[in-house]
Amino acid sequence: MAKYAGVALYVLVLVAVVVGVDVAFFRNRFWERLMVNVGIVLVFGAFYLRFLKPPG
Repeated sequence: MAKYAGVALYVLVLVAVVVGVDVAFFRNRFWERLMVNVGIVLVFGAFYLRFLKPPG
């Protein structure tokens, strides 16, 4: 159960970063916002796979 709580917290941090960057920098720029959001998700995904994924 603790694993799911950690993953849920990780996803909440991801969502908070995406929304924060959108509001702070890319309010009315659709394509730039989309590209940055995809980049943020890819970075979070790579970090998860490299450091947080359980072995096996």
